[in-house]
Amino acid sequence: MRFVIVALFLLAGVATPAFADFQSGVEAVKRGDYATALREFRALADQGDTSAQTNLGLMYSKGWGVPPDDAQAAKWYMLAAERGQPTAQNNLGRSI
Repeated sequence: MRFVIVALFLLAGVATPAFADFQSGVEAVKRGDYATALREFRALADQGDTSAQTNLGLMYSKGWGVPPDDAQAAKWYMLAAERGQPTAQNNLGRSI
């Protein structure tokens, strides 16, 4: 029982900073600060965060802070789509 409580506490501690980083990325996009958004989303996407992967796909698709790159957009959409992220699935379907 103690292990379960410790594990939940540790997971809660990990989830909160990740959410804050994601929100920082969203706010950066709203400000047009794509360098910050790219940095925030890339760190989370590399850890498997499907929402961040989807947002990276969008950034590459739209050319926000990066040269437009359909192959990179599809790569990030595919990673998220394979794990069930519905927006990534939709965006990937539209890009094919």
